[in-house]
Amino acid sequence: MRKLKDLILLGLLWFAAFLTVAVLVTIVGFIFYKGIGLISFDFIFGDYFPSGGGGIWPMVVTTIYTIVISLLIATPIGILAAVYLQEYAKQGRMVRIIRFATESLTGIPSIIYGLFGAVFFVTTLKLGMSIIAASLTLTIIILPVIIRTTEESLKTVPQSYREGSLALGTTKLQTLYKVILPSAMPGILSGIILSMGRIIGESAAIFLTAGTVAAMPESIFSSARTLTVHSYLVTQEAGDIELAAAIGIILIAIILILNFSATWISKKLNKAEY
Repeated sequence: MRKLKDLILLGLLWFAAFLTVAVLVTIVGFIFYKGIGLISFDFIFGDYFPSGGGGIWPMVVTTIYTIVISLLIATPIGILAAVYLQEYAKQGRMVRIIRFATESLTGIPSIIYGLFGAVFFVTTLKLGMSIIAASLTLTIIILPVIIRTTEESLKTVPQSYREGSLALGTTKLQTLYKVILPSAMPGILSGIILSMGRIIGESAAIFLTAGTVAAMPESIFSSARTLTVHSYLVTQEAGDIELAAAIGIILIAIILILNFSATWISKKLNKAEY
């Protein structure tokens, strides 16, 4: 009877794994089947023509802008907040409230963030529909992810590392940036990778804060559209599934490049540590 239960459980595990992979392959396969015919050098690096045709380079540049700016703002704030909560703050009611608030922010729909960004960054701060307004909104969206993943990474660092470093005469700050953070860096990078995926896949918040101008942005204060917003608009306005799928292929390629780059950096940091 026990062997039968083990076999059933093992079968369910294999079925769940197969189903997950099958769904992924189906989605990616459909996107490639529909859009691979449009992929070319001119499509990726050409200018977009509102009348139809052209490339998506302005949207690629806008997407990269939002990724870089959002991470530059959110990463140091998120890591420092997590370090304070885990290493310096007295574990009590206030810390529990902060953690609860952080977890609650993760579950808020992105359209709510978009409405807040439109009211606060676009209107109140008079940034207008711009890349910087969208990036600041995205910063708020990804902050909870970076904070929570960094906190969990810091928890995995053995307490003996801290005690050994302090016993050698180093200060708590030196122990933090020479011992604790390097040891937790792989987990921190995982949080940053998840944040990049959230930024790239976001559309509602960007739609309400960056606008839909399909032109090369002159600066971070220009209105522009990202690849996800462009994919949504060409599907809604023209019903062009092939073009939307081609944009999806480019998004997948960008995510893979960023993920592999972050993984490579993580491995280099691990080698340098040891």
